[in-house]
Amino acid sequence: MAECGYTLPVWVAAAAVAAVRELRGLPFEDQVQLLLEPAAGRSATAIPVQAAARLSPERALATSCCDPGEVLDLTRGLQVWVEASWTKPDPQGDWLQVLPGAGVGVHAASGEACLSAYARQLLETNLLPLLLGGRGLRLTITLPEGRQRAERTSNAAFGVVDGLALIGTQALVQRSAAPDQLAQAREELERRSQEPRWRGDLVLVLGENGLDLAPQQGLPPALLLKAGNWIGPLLVAAAELGVKRLLLFGYQGKLIKLAGGIFHTHHHLADGRLEILAAQAVHHGCSLEQIRLLLEAASVDQALSALAADDAGLATGLQQRLAAVIEQRARDYLAKHHHNPALQLGAVLFDRSRSICASGPVGAELLEGFRA
Repeated sequence: MAECGYTLPVWVAAAAVAAVRELRGLPFEDQVQLLLEPAAGRSATAIPVQAAARLSPERALATSCCDPGEVLDLTRGLQVWVEASWTKPDPQGDWLQVLPGAGVGVHAASGEACLSAYARQLLETNLLPLLLGGRGLRLTITLPEGRQRAERTSNAAFGVVDGLALIGTQALVQRSAAPDQLAQAREELERRSQEPRWRGDLVLVLGENGLDLAPQQGLPPALLLKAGNWIGPLLVAAAELGVKRLLLFGYQGKLIKLAGGIFHTHHHLADGRLEILAAQAVHHGCSLEQIRLLLEAASVDQALSALAADDAGLATGLQQRLAAVIEQRARDYLAKHHHNPALQLGAVLFDRSRSICASGPVGAELLEGFRA
């Protein structure tokens, strides 16, 4: 098994290419050639597939099996089925339809497949050369174990239901809890700091959901850097490399750990989220009964929703307090490990609906500044 394997969108794209090759009547190959970084125009990489079969003259099915490498990842061994069929392009000229089958996560509000920009670009780039003139393609993606495995994720907290989201933003699996992921992030930060146009602006993003959501909230992609779980060391690295304006952007159920002084956020190392929430609720003036309500919840989102049902204004104020405390604790951490008083550090939090729910005083200012 490779030390570092591939994300779910890669295995979906591999099965899709195998299915379309079968539609075209091309010989089956147990490895398909994929361009994994379409924008970079690099050479193709061989990705294994398991099988492909013609179901009818207009339909074919192919399968692959996820291998994320040695990283602890819930996609390990996940079966991927992709059915491909010919269609006519729609009036707007869109030639590729992606439909969610069983086990694929969909946005609860729209019912559409939860598909990242990278995942779609990967499909379009690798399928376009196989397209027949005047025809379009319809792909139906099925993850037989997707629904069960999604129960071990926070997808539902972000409004994604029924299965696993296809939200990878790159080909290689990131080792978010391992030291080499920290080294990679630091190397990328150092590279940026040496660019002629470097202005010292940075958005540290927590998790794939944050990386997918940030551009939709108007944050420039060029400023985004995925922090993984190594928030503390990356804050110090940013200060050392001359970052002047730094925005922490993340899910409130993750960033809340910083309010408790936890700067390595992997759940295997530390949790205490509800306890941190309860402690801040005490300072915010919540009653004993309301604090008990928070501690009995299954998650931060559920706790805040329960408090909002009792007192919406109090819940909103508590979220704002959390954002401000996160900013202050992060500044305290930096002051302890690196002296850079000129660095502006802010925090912006989003909730289960993938909407910004709170921002610290500096975070609100930086958000507007970066959007502009």
